[in-house]
Amino acid sequence: MIIDIHAHCYRKPFKQMPGREPWPTPETLLPRYDKMGVDKAVIQLLIGPEFYLPTTNEDALEIAEKYPDRFIPFCNIHPQAISNSPFTKLELVLEQYKAAGCKGVGEVICNKHFLDPLMQNFFRAVESTGMPMTIHVGHRVGDIYGIVDEPGLPELEETLARYPKLRILGHAMAFWAEIGPLETVYARSGYPKGKITEEGALPKIMRRHPNLYGDLSAGSGANSLMRDPDFAVKFMTEFQDRLCFGIDICSAYVHPADTWLLDFMHKMLAEKRISQEIYDKIMYKNAVQILGL
Repeated sequence: MIIDIHAHCYRKPFKQMPGREPWPTPETLLPRYDKMGVDKAVIQLLIGPEFYLPTTNEDALEIAEKYPDRFIPFCNIHPQAISNSPFTKLELVLEQYKAAGCKGVGEVICNKHFLDPLMQNFFRAVESTGMPMTIHVGHRVGDIYGIVDEPGLPELEETLARYPKLRILGHAMAFWAEIGPLETVYARSGYPKGKITEEGALPKIMRRHPNLYGDLSAGSGANSLMRDPDFAVKFMTEFQDRLCFGIDICSAYVHPADTWLLDFMHKMLAEKRISQEIYDKIMYKNAVQILGL
């Protein structure tokens, strides 16, 4: 079995921007999953002014109801929802979506610092629901989306310490670039290349905080492993219980990057660089455990 921990899916084929490719619908995504051997996918929702085309919670639930054997719905609300206050009981909304069948919260893309009071209230609310949370980490405020942190991810680490029962699935360039040392601060905004001669901040934080998980989707997640297969084997072995396979397809059209991580994982298994047990955990078993499937 294979579970894609990070999918985007719209009921209707809206375009990102004029001239850009349309987003996938269930009808365009499922044939691709069938060809790739992906059995189920988690619908991640993009909510808030940081992104021009939000996905609604109701759309995710409707898609999952239509294809119950293929899609798993997440829910999402903006940290400023209801009253734009760090004292809003956001869990009252989240609990309703949990009761409706949502298995997690995300993809959280709010472009505020982790330690912003609004974000801290959101983390508190999600922790209280018991649902896991997928986050997109950004490297700056403005002109991008994603929760903002400094090099070394100190604000993420403080958040993990403050909310030890909150299971966070980390994602995006500014998160995965920290798997190794940063040659420059700007490296956080892209896909660092080359051998990883020593650990970066991320493995150390994962070691200290068992509530941090890795969402391996997108070019950022795939690159973090593919840039140095030797280090990837050590990383996957140590954190085999906290890594989840993902793709992050954002277009109705097929792109070569869609299979980068899938091909890499198959290669690692075929060459016996990872065991069948580690492969199975990353490809689906960890998702089953985290989401309570």
